[in-house]
Amino acid sequence: MSARALLSSLSLTPKTPPDISAQKRNHCLGFKHKYPFHFRIRVRLSSQSQLERCHVDFRVSARSSSGERGGGKVRADVKSEPYDISESIPESVKFEQAMDGVVLGKEESELDSESEIEIESSVPWWEQFPKRWVIVVLCFSAFLLCNMDRVNMSIAILPMSAEFNWNPATVGLIQSSFFWGYLLTQIAGGIWADTVGGKMVLGFGVVWWSIATILTPIAAKIGLPFLLVVRAFMGIGEGVAMPAMNNILSKWIPVAERSRSLALVYSGMYLGSVTGLAFSPFLIHQYGWPSVFFSFGSLGTVWIAVWLSKAHSSPLDDPELRPEEMKLIMTNSVSKEPVKTIPWRLILSKAPVWALIVSHFCHNWGTFILLTWMPTYYNQVLKFNLTDSGLVCVLPWLTMAFSANFGGWIADTLVSKGLSITRVRKIMQTIGFLGPAFFLTQLSHVNSPAMAVLCMACSQGTDAFSQSGLYSNHQDIAPRYSGVLLGLSNTAGVLAGVFGTAATGYILQHGSWDDVFKVSVGLYLVGTVVWNLFSTGEKILD
Repeated sequence: MSARALLSSLSLTPKTPPDISAQKRNHCLGFKHKYPFHFRIRVRLSSQSQLERCHVDFRVSARSSSGERGGGKVRADVKSEPYDISESIPESVKFEQAMDGVVLGKEESELDSESEIEIESSVPWWEQFPKRWVIVVLCFSAFLLCNMDRVNMSIAILPMSAEFNWNPATVGLIQSSFFWGYLLTQIAGGIWADTVGGKMVLGFGVVWWSIATILTPIAAKIGLPFLLVVRAFMGIGEGVAMPAMNNILSKWIPVAERSRSLALVYSGMYLGSVTGLAFSPFLIHQYGWPSVFFSFGSLGTVWIAVWLSKAHSSPLDDPELRPEEMKLIMTNSVSKEPVKTIPWRLILSKAPVWALIVSHFCHNWGTFILLTWMPTYYNQVLKFNLTDSGLVCVLPWLTMAFSANFGGWIADTLVSKGLSITRVRKIMQTIGFLGPAFFLTQLSHVNSPAMAVLCMACSQGTDAFSQSGLYSNHQDIAPRYSGVLLGLSNTAGVLAGVFGTAATGYILQHGSWDDVFKVSVGLYLVGTVVWNLFSTGEKILD
């Protein structure tokens, strides 16, 4: 480039405004826009052998938020070619190109032509925290609230049934009413999330089920039909949570971080069960059973305030997302375009989709039985009282929270080392099936409550490896339709919960807990075979 062209491109008062946003460019150098840059240019021209030579000193200085001053300079020695100054400067000559090679230092007086010292960014650490993991943490907290509001009924139902004189059949009806609404919104929530975005859907779900939780004591005192309706309404709100979350993470999380992110979010459900089971007996004892629903339900207002201000359905919708993180997400994520129509026939024609559906049914049969019947098992078989049952129930869920994140780390590590996603998903889900099957078979051989609790904890701990197996597979095989696909497979999972919970009551009337566990073990084995024969980690729907 000639000297005059260089000077024209560096002109601080060009006729056409330069293609630069002060806010964005200042951010690139680690300073906020409220700390302006100062430029100083020194030019010396000389003529040698009919050629014009230009010496340019270009100096930049700025002051950080702490008051520290930094600067840098570039020296250019340019030999020009004949140049017609009347020609317009090409728009492609951008300001940042002229800034290439700037060396930053601490003090102008300490600058040396051979030294390169980078100014530390004045951006606070919490603003440098990856935005995609902010989304993950918010989804984690939503699922924490989800299970807190769900499991509190399994503890509160005991004093409620005593106060309202409910028989076991009525108690079972109340427990199952949650699944009526939960079943209705699985597929609908997936369609809604894939078409309008997960932020709105998940926000709606949390607000809806929080209101239903708060209304539960009021409905119970009005009458049984009102309570059944409110519990079904709560299920409607919680039913959209998983499809909405899956849709959001499919857009925000790169493939290499998928297992860890999903494991962390689902561990929120386990820790929600821990929190609900641990605090519910205390609240009931101190303040009465209505306090459980009022206190847990009110937490949703705090969450929704943060969610509305920080969350976005897609990184493309977030104006505060840093460019480097945007590049990382968009180059390593596979779900970019919004969905307009759902290809139902194509989805249902794929064998891996049916492997997901069948495996989800087999997995949730055992999971929902443990979720709804575990306090009863501890009370009737192990002879624990209400408080002890709640505290002992915490241990398996803590194990699941740890195992889910540990399994997610293992899965992502295996993928990063070159093992195929298909192989990783099959390994993790096989552990998630065979582990619980083995430990449930051991319950009939143990003689002490401590060993029974240990077997339960190990069963649920290995079950949590499923978060890096079938629960991660929706985004693998159909990233654009991950919400719909999760809604579809989780519908089968909810049906397993409904039928499994009812069947357990029937089995206990005519048999024993050993018979209950044998049915779960049989379904775990069926799921293992189906998963290893028909599942895949490759994308089958574009």
